[in-house]
Amino acid sequence: MCGIAGFTHLGSAPEPGRIELITKTITHRGPDQQGVFEDATVSLGAVRLKIIDLGSGDQPIISEDGNTVIVFNGEVYNFAELRTELESLGHRFRTHCDTEVVLEAFRAWGTDSFKRLRGMFAFAIWDKPSRELLLVRDRVGIKPLYYYEHGQDLLFGSELKVFFAHPDVDRKLDLEGLTYYLSLNYVPQPYTLAAGVNKVRPGCYLRWKDGRLTQEPFWTLRLAPDARMGLEDAKSELDRLMQLSIKEHLISDVPLGIWASGGVDSTTVLHYAAQQADRQLKTFSVSFVGRSFDESPWFREVAKTYNTDHHEFDINPELGLADAIEQLAYFSDEPSADAGALPVWFLSKMTRQHVTVALSGEGADELFAGYQTYLADDYAVQARRTPQWLRNAALGALNLWPASDDKISLEYKAKRFLEGSLMSPEDAHLYWNGTNSLKAKQTLAPVMSHRPPSDLYRRLPTEAAASGILNRHLWLDQTYYLTDDILYKCDRMSMAHSLEVRPPFLDHRLIEFAGRIPENLKMQGTTLKYLLRELVRGKIPASVLDRPKQGFDIPTHHWFRTVLKPLLLDTLTEKAVRQTGIFSWPAIEQLISAHMARRINAGYQLWGLLILFLWMKRWNIQTTAVAAGATASEARQTATIN
Repeated sequence: MCGIAGFTHLGSAPEPGRIELITKTITHRGPDQQGVFEDATVSLGAVRLKIIDLGSGDQPIISEDGNTVIVFNGEVYNFAELRTELESLGHRFRTHCDTEVVLEAFRAWGTDSFKRLRGMFAFAIWDKPSRELLLVRDRVGIKPLYYYEHGQDLLFGSELKVFFAHPDVDRKLDLEGLTYYLSLNYVPQPYTLAAGVNKVRPGCYLRWKDGRLTQEPFWTLRLAPDARMGLEDAKSELDRLMQLSIKEHLISDVPLGIWASGGVDSTTVLHYAAQQADRQLKTFSVSFVGRSFDESPWFREVAKTYNTDHHEFDINPELGLADAIEQLAYFSDEPSADAGALPVWFLSKMTRQHVTVALSGEGADELFAGYQTYLADDYAVQARRTPQWLRNAALGALNLWPASDDKISLEYKAKRFLEGSLMSPEDAHLYWNGTNSLKAKQTLAPVMSHRPPSDLYRRLPTEAAASGILNRHLWLDQTYYLTDDILYKCDRMSMAHSLEVRPPFLDHRLIEFAGRIPENLKMQGTTLKYLLRELVRGKIPASVLDRPKQGFDIPTHHWFRTVLKPLLLDTLTEKAVRQTGIFSWPAIEQLISAHMARRINAGYQLWGLLILFLWMKRWNIQTTAVAAGATASEARQTATIN
């Protein structure tokens, strides 16, 4: 696992030491080795966390003839079989790592080589004879990759820190990215919150040649259910693919463990790993002792069942939460309003004390329909047949109740459901997934032009649109929520502690198989992840299989009224809010006041604003307020929060 950075310089030679400086900003991603390559056109840098081939494989790697150079982040799990094939074609290798295999595969097969790779990756290849720089990102965006065009030149890197260390990049807030952030609580690709910086789309590669940039896909997500697929055949194929994926994800030359939440997904990963591991497995969990959503009874049972070397960490208000959250402003790289980042931070920190690699259950919910929102989508079809005035009256009555700190309380769920039932199916799905309402956005940032987040559905392929309402939502969640929230959060929090996290469910063979599964095998009645549950029935503990799903989160509502209240009030000050020229101080003041008085639960909105303002202050981000409907040339104000 590594971090990469680089830039082209057509006009003039770069300042000496610049590539070393920007590469150093991501040392946490690869503390074991740092290297650079420079020629007359391009500068490349890499930091390396040694996982495979500890004795060699330092980066950048240059081909034997000196014509091709690679900097690589990630893991390619089928590198051994690709190496054997390449050796039969006459290619020679100086290392035993996957990075050199990727380089030689490109030399043999060009851009067709990208679709041959199985794994998680983001890499850059400089091909000197053709004067081409290629940036490549894995199929679902497990590994991050950003780019910035400056005139004819291109700057790229694994994190935004790379760009903030470059003198040609202005640190300005991107308003299009911001409107999505305020809507979705994350920023969907290709947008970011840094003006001019974009994400390479998953499953795509960029080609830069003599100042011109193009982007092409090498893989596309398809959801085309096969109506002929039955339960037994589906179980058999899923079992086969899980065994293959877990076998490859266990390959490591350093200590490896498994994140165990006590849920179906992570327990399934542990079950298949236990079948293939030749030693006692290590498992890692976080708990919330005394909270309604504490999962410790289940993950302790799982650890006992599989006889693992288990480690757990209790997240409580005595941990110095404010200090950890302020560190998130640096390591989050780009703000995420997903409060689940905090437990992942502590989980990663604990895990790294014992191992260098951890397997996780990310992706199963999006592939096999595991979120409660999918049930809410289904129930809402019936609810919308009830007169709107009656739903409004019921919501009004619920709003008279004091807001509960408990995110899984009946009152909280009922309010969210009724609010969503008054929206379109697309807006409702996103709202139940954590999206803020359009009205809330407009109130907080009235000078901005806002669009409904459901405009992302306009990109829905015809094939997915025609395959059912569930698949419409699954496509959106796999394309955006999974990549830009779940995987983003996991990558930043784990790499902040130099920990590699691998998600076996996101082997592209499993993704493609999931796209062919009929809807009734994903959700049957009120049973979510029906196929996956049927696969592991009788294999994993019944208590885990039948327990209700719980999110990986923190008691945001409660902590903002108690232990995190000072940090919140010190960050969202009248001065800081007014300096942006974007946000409404009266609206934010009212939001905080209503939350503290328990008239509403605004913990998630406040978390998003807190992280955003901490990030803008940490990186001296300039904000430009633009009136709703105005052009960029009509910007009214530029300011930096201090």
